[in-house]
Amino acid sequence: MKSLEQQKRIFIALSLIIPMALLIGFVVVPAMDLIRMSFTDWDGYSQTYNWIKLDNYISMFQNENLWQSLKNNAVYFFGHLIFIPVELMFAVLLTSKLRAAKFYKTMVFMPYIINGVAISYAFSYFFSPVNGAFDAILETLHLEFLIQSWLSDPKIVNFVLTFVSLWRFSGYHVILFMAALQSLPQDVQEAAQVDGATSWQLFRYIQIPSIMLMVDFVLFDNIRGALQVFDIPYVMTSGGPGYASSTFTLYTIDTAFKYSNFGLASTMAVAIMAMIVIIYVIQNKIIHGIFLRRDKG
Repeated sequence: MKSLEQQKRIFIALSLIIPMALLIGFVVVPAMDLIRMSFTDWDGYSQTYNWIKLDNYISMFQNENLWQSLKNNAVYFFGHLIFIPVELMFAVLLTSKLRAAKFYKTMVFMPYIINGVAISYAFSYFFSPVNGAFDAILETLHLEFLIQSWLSDPKIVNFVLTFVSLWRFSGYHVILFMAALQSLPQDVQEAAQVDGATSWQLFRYIQIPSIMLMVDFVLFDNIRGALQVFDIPYVMTSGGPGYASSTFTLYTIDTAFKYSNFGLASTMAVAIMAMIVIIYVIQNKIIHGIFLRRDKG
């Protein structure tokens, strides 16, 4: 028995060597190097650099354009966050006995598998003020008074881009929720229905608590995606007009490659990692606190 137990431990240890080596080599080491670089003024190509202590962090907090970019990220975050319950309801609907459910599943997931740059270009033409399809639709419906400068008005441009982001990524979340719902044991749900549970009670007290792990993942993915959004604003508006639709990641990339300030860009990258962790922890405590409070009540 001891020999068999030792063999299991050896097998587990050997199985973990390669994943741990890859994790350390491609995640831990680059992250540590990123933190080190954030305390320098490296320009990205010089062989030497200077240690400037916390100057990059002070400069980052004093950068008004960066704060504006972060506010733009907040529009994506809250837009997707508000839409998550809708995605969950769609998932419940598609896992039920619905006619042509396979067709709807395909249509829901299709935007996610399309290249993001292609989607951005397509919607750029869709919202174009010159022969744009959306304005043409409004004119056909005699709603010309609703026509706006969709991609050049600072007041609405981020909402338009968030709409495009929702169109692209919501199907991915729906599929994740569907996979979680389909993994639930049917006998428990059938027993609840026999006992007289309504569809809402089944959804609230059985399905939601059973898929909280997937809900946590989707919430985390929302935080990560909202703070790292890049392709949609870059292709559709290039962050304009001015910095009205710039995002934290877009501004970070410009800082590194347009202004050759890799030290400050590294500081911004460190800040993104910190914000993802902090927001997730706070959000997770709030969500779980709400459910625990309701369960006790």
